[in-house]
Amino acid sequence: MFSQTVEYALRAAVDLASRGGEPATTEEVARRTQVPVAYLAKILQGLAKAGIVKSQRGVGGGVALAKPPEELTILEVVNAVDPIVRIRTCPLKLSSHGTRLCPLHRRVDDALATVERAFGGTTLAEILNEPSSSVPLCEAPGDARRVPLTVKKR
Repeated sequence: MFSQTVEYALRAAVDLASRGGEPATTEEVARRTQVPVAYLAKILQGLAKAGIVKSQRGVGGGVALAKPPEELTILEVVNAVDPIVRIRTCPLKLSSHGTRLCPLHRRVDDALATVERAFGGTTLAEILNEPSSSVPLCEAPGDARRVPLTVKKR
C-alpha cells in the first residue's frame, strides 16, 4: 500500500529519532537502515524541504531531526515524501457521482482516513518507546544499537 520511498523515509526518521538529536551522515543512516545511499540522499532532501530534518555541512555536521521525536508524527514523515491522497470526488470522473462516492470508493476513502488517524496520532517517540522484543529497524553489521531505544522527555 505504501511506496518504497515511504518505507525508507520512515526508517531514516526512526533512526534519526533514536540518536537523541545527534547528527548522522547520510552514509551512517543508509548503513543502519539498509537503504541505498543515493536513494536516501534524495529522500533526506525531501524531508529537509518539508522541515522534518535539518542538515549541516562540515566537521560534526550531518543530518538530524528538525524537531523532537515527541512532536513528529508518522503522518508528517509519510506526507513529506508521498502524501496520502484522500478520495474527494469520483476517481472515474463520473458526473453522476461527483462528490457522492460510490460504495467502493467510500470504503477506500474510509480506509485512508483510518490510516491518517493512526499515523497522525503516533509520534516517533512512541515507536521508539513501545515495549517490544524487537528493536525498531535493522541491525547493521558492526553497529552497536542502543537497546532499549529511549527518547529523552522534554
